[in-house]
Amino acid sequence: MGSETATDESRVGRLDGRVALVTGGGSGLGRATAVLLARRGARVVCLDLAGDAARSTTLLLESSGQDHLALSGNVARQESVDEVTAAVIERFGRIDVLVNSAGIAEGKAATLDQDLAHWQRIIDVNLTGSYLMCQAVARTMRDTGGGVILNLSSIAGVIGLPRRTAYSASKGAVSMLTKVLAAEWAPYGIRVNAVAPGYIRTAMTERLMAEGRLDLEAIIRRSPTGALGTADNVAEALAFLASDQARFITGVVLPVDGAYTVYGSPEDAYPGVLGDGHD
Repeated sequence: MGSETATDESRVGRLDGRVALVTGGGSGLGRATAVLLARRGARVVCLDLAGDAARSTTLLLESSGQDHLALSGNVARQESVDEVTAAVIERFGRIDVLVNSAGIAEGKAATLDQDLAHWQRIIDVNLTGSYLMCQAVARTMRDTGGGVILNLSSIAGVIGLPRRTAYSASKGAVSMLTKVLAAEWAPYGIRVNAVAPGYIRTAMTERLMAEGRLDLEAIIRRSPTGALGTADNVAEALAFLASDQARFITGVVLPVDGAYTVYGSPEDAYPGVLGDGHD
């Protein structure tokens, strides 16, 4: 009995033998997620608009001993999504996990100064891209007995960020898409969840801070944890939701934000309330 328990515990969170398709896997949250899923035993397909970036990520996965694949494709184009899905099925025969990490942010132009092209570009990639990938992959999952789909929402889709009009709208819609699909596809054995990252330290946020477009001190002051998250924080949440330990969790949008959306920092309203360590 003891040996059986030890064996079971050693497999907690493992994804051995499963095929995971990660969009936007060439950098940032997508890359961190691809790396972690490979460490957990998955065969990872890294999809990115930039093929070189996707290949760079798969090079990081070689030590896992699994068979991995890098693909270039545009999630906002139906024909590209169909080609990618077909390529994965041809190589591996199935897709067990889909992580929709591909996405783009936007500048801080006032809504009254934005044009339709700006709006459409964000919606096409963040929302339509997630929808197209979910639909294409779910068709294969339905035929192979189920799977897990994980979307990337954002705190911008929870609280709304001024001047982030299209981005906030796209991420709020991704959250609702997640819930709709979780209910609709449950009979097929498909779980659909999302994570809503807060401010995460990535190459993108580092660039925005360097350009003066992101105020790190203000973010830290508002956050109860007093810190930015890391890409690994988000990857760990996604890996858990992909695992059998989350088998009864579906239709959930999980904040990974250090309590940013819960309240912010009590220090904002009551100076000194947090005491030592938060001055």
